[in-house]
Amino acid sequence: MRLYLSSAGVGDRPERLVELLRGGRRAVVIANALDRSPEFRGVALAEELAGLGRLGLDARELDLRRERADALAEVDLVWVCGGNVFELRRALGVSGGDAAIAGIVRAGGIAYGGNSAGACVLAPSLCGLETVDEPGDEPRYDGLGLIGFAIVPHCSAPARPGIPECDRLAERYRADGVPHRALHDGQALVIDAGPPELV
Repeated sequence: MRLYLSSAGVGDRPERLVELLRGGRRAVVIANALDRSPEFRGVALAEELAGLGRLGLDARELDLRRERADALAEVDLVWVCGGNVFELRRALGVSGGDAAIAGIVRAGGIAYGGNSAGACVLAPSLCGLETVDEPGDEPRYDGLGLIGFAIVPHCSAPARPGIPECDRLAERYRADGVPHRALHDGQALVIDAGPPELV
């Protein structure tokens, strides 16, 4: 598997994301974690597309409300934006994108990149994230299970204030012995057929 899991945006080491593509340049961006916030969704999506464009990637949106994830076979990267992790999980489940993404990423067919909710959704379980994101009606708490630990983004660092709810969740996971990685903005985990590397 080739994964680039960031706390915010493409992080401070975007060249590591580009390396995972093995020379590929085609990307799709999934912004469905923002479906509950239409007033913000368009702006955030434009920023994500522009950010990937600055890395030399040819990126377009894959909206799971209107398209099936079959298009993944034609790209080198699926990039999943932050937002509400439960809304993202719902959209992935309804569209069948969860199985499609898990299958092709696990097989090494494409690289997966995501920030915030887009990173969190790969965990075995989303339990605990209801203290950070509003779960909504009938939420799913099962993650995609592509990684064996939870991710807590937006944690505080000496020079980078985080989100207090995320700091408290990381503390709770530590106290309960839940395997997790706490990331502050700028950091990312890179997995390239080996153990996770913090960059």
